[in-house]
Amino acid sequence: MRNLKLFFAVSLTALSLIRVDAQSPAAKTSPEKSKAQKYIETVAANNILRGSTFGVFAVTEGGRTIASWNPGQRQVPASTMKLITTGAAMHKLGPDFKFTTRLGYIGEIKDGTLDGDLYIVGGGDPTIASKDSIALRRDVLFAQWKGFLDKAGIKKINGRVIGDGRYFDGPIERDSWQFQDIGTAYGTGGDGLCFYENAIDMKVTPGPAVGSAVPVVVSFPSLPWMKYQFYCKTGKAGTGDQLYMFTSEFAPYAEVRGTFAIDRNAKTEEFSNKFGAYTCAHFFAEYLRSKGVEVVGGVADVRMGRIRGNLSSLDPGPFAAKVDDLKMIGMSYSPSLKKIVRETLLKSDNFYAETLYRILGRRLHHSASADSCASALSDVLRSIGAAPDGIRIDDGSGLSRISYISPEYFVKFLSVMMDSPVFEDFIETLGQPGGRHYESRLKGEPEAIKSRVHLKSGSMGGVRCFSGYIEPSEGSKSDAIVFSIMANNFTTSISKIDPIIDRIITLLAADN
Repeated sequence: MRNLKLFFAVSLTALSLIRVDAQSPAAKTSPEKSKAQKYIETVAANNILRGSTFGVFAVTEGGRTIASWNPGQRQVPASTMKLITTGAAMHKLGPDFKFTTRLGYIGEIKDGTLDGDLYIVGGGDPTIASKDSIALRRDVLFAQWKGFLDKAGIKKINGRVIGDGRYFDGPIERDSWQFQDIGTAYGTGGDGLCFYENAIDMKVTPGPAVGSAVPVVVSFPSLPWMKYQFYCKTGKAGTGDQLYMFTSEFAPYAEVRGTFAIDRNAKTEEFSNKFGAYTCAHFFAEYLRSKGVEVVGGVADVRMGRIRGNLSSLDPGPFAAKVDDLKMIGMSYSPSLKKIVRETLLKSDNFYAETLYRILGRRLHHSASADSCASALSDVLRSIGAAPDGIRIDDGSGLSRISYISPEYFVKFLSVMMDSPVFEDFIETLGQPGGRHYESRLKGEPEAIKSRVHLKSGSMGGVRCFSGYIEPSEGSKSDAIVFSIMANNFTTSISKIDPIIDRIITLLAADN
């Protein structure tokens, strides 16, 4: 990566020139069409893109339009939505912000025994027990939590270990998400306390013949309260992986349906765990028992303000203790927001992105409900000069198909982020062609081009988008480019769309 600090320190004074009003042609149009523009006009009419919704907007720092094709056309952004969520979160909370998790109890401690319940009070940390490299290992985190008990003199718990995710109120996922997506790890959702990003790993292997059952083995985490049914068959060669889990937070039951092609290799499938807080309590209680701390009352979680000890019971259970009434004994911290944002963008992690969306609602409007999160994000966007007028944002991850954003708005948002005091940190969280998770982007292009591109991709069925920045080559700082390329409603494969998008990015980079 080039010396971004030096580059942006020099060019920040001119960045306001790049601001684009979605309702007016503020950007200056080049008198001669750029190579990128000519290419876009050609490919927009070819068989690959014909009939699709296709938009491009690219503007220099100085306000010159390099490429424009349906710039105001609102489209489904897919995971490029994460640029807006993460940028807003970093601007509002700061790159050094950390989520907290607290341990507290209700009752009395006498002679080393807690006569009451131990609460794990979530504060939204999405990295608890995550396999992500930025997260504390589960045993290290649990040892830290046990240290809080040791310091408080707790050697036995007569009550329960309760996972408390009340910090994030409201449903754990968006009701606009496709049912098929909700059972996958990328659509898991969660409240204020999670475990392993609320995912379940299952090893799947094709059966011996087409039509035979697909062997499925739960690997981690083992959830003894869950009942699984596997209605999945071995598919014909070339049909790929079409396995989906169907589940909900309402009962400990799940079905895996679909097909897994006979020519596929065995793989670990990541499905959704709707009981993150309960799972966290379960595994911490098991850890305590392994260290000689008896937990007499078992485990529970908090749902709708009540303690739920039996996930199968329709009895709502007794009311949980108020958080303010708990006697807190310790607090652990997540990695920094900057580290979380980098993983969110590079891995396109929906779970992390939704957590950032919900923490904005919780911090700004004291609620993580859908309406509060939407209002909080809108407030931040307005405060930085990117009012979300004329677009629709339905979630924080881009998994929703009823979010509609234009290339013009992406350019507007990304340009005003350049004025944010966190911009230097923000741009370092974006991916680069040839780098981690973007190894195949701009393949074959010279490093002199790839090293100047910072971007985020987004994809789902019929959707492929890229937005980001292109640093200028040496000696032309005023020509930094902000760009957005969006394609929706195409019926061909992404493998045919990507070369077109790569070519557009390459031509844009060659312009400066």
